[in-house]
Amino acid sequence: MTTAAPAKGNARGKAKGTTYEHASGAGPLLRDWRERRRVSQLELALRADSSARHISFVETGRSRPSEEFLLRLADHLDVPVRDRNSLLLAAGYAPRFRETPLDDPSMGTLREGLEQLLAGYEPYPALVVDATYGVVAANRGIAMMLDGVPGHLLASPNAMRLTLHPEGLAPRIRNLREWRGHLLHQMERQIALQRSDALRAVYEEVAAYPVADPGVDAFEAGADVPYFALPLRIDHDGHVLSFISSISTFNTPMDVTVAELAIETLLPADPATVKYLQTQMS
Repeated sequence: MTTAAPAKGNARGKAKGTTYEHASGAGPLLRDWRERRRVSQLELALRADSSARHISFVETGRSRPSEEFLLRLADHLDVPVRDRNSLLLAAGYAPRFRETPLDDPSMGTLREGLEQLLAGYEPYPALVVDATYGVVAANRGIAMMLDGVPGHLLASPNAMRLTLHPEGLAPRIRNLREWRGHLLHQMERQIALQRSDALRAVYEEVAAYPVADPGVDAFEAGADVPYFALPLRIDHDGHVLSFISSISTFNTPMDVTVAELAIETLLPADPATVKYLQTQMS
């Protein structure tokens, strides 16, 4: 498994119990997350076994929440792990969640598990990406699909860039407009739910790539295979391969790095794709 360089820095901060200086408190951040999730103060209070009055006091800075209460609210609002640290810092507490580089010795078990998972999925393609779709690891199925992609796209691989760049996989994708629309919509949803300037930058870059007229694809014309989800239909060495994408994340992560990892697997969508991959990878 090839591991990309992880983000630098560590979110441990000072020892637990240390008071941190904060400018405006956690209230505005909490209100922003509540509004993003379209949850009223009363609804949040009921979920967190509190009162709308208390939630209001926290948001306006009239009441300083305890560390545990703030984390409970963040959990009910599905605040990303990285931003839970920001909430804690704003309230004057130490960050709760570490951010351990993926190449740290303590992450050895995780790396080994990912390697086994990706290898076990072969001959089907699978990869691991970070919060901005940087490719952290990939198996031989992905390597096969990337055959012929220029080195400048592989030097610091990004899944969205590799897929949608005019020199990447885009010219080979039969249903490019549909697949591109699916990927951009996926990123738009993530941006709406998170505060990530880095992800927005990737989105703006790939959304600006030119899209060539793909012509008529079997998917558009009506294929014989009854697809149960939008397929990725891509040319490879004279064959049209069809895949359904599935994305998995870790349950209840306690580390920012782990929380931001996602495993994408490409499931063959027809018997011809299964047969071709088994032949190529045997």
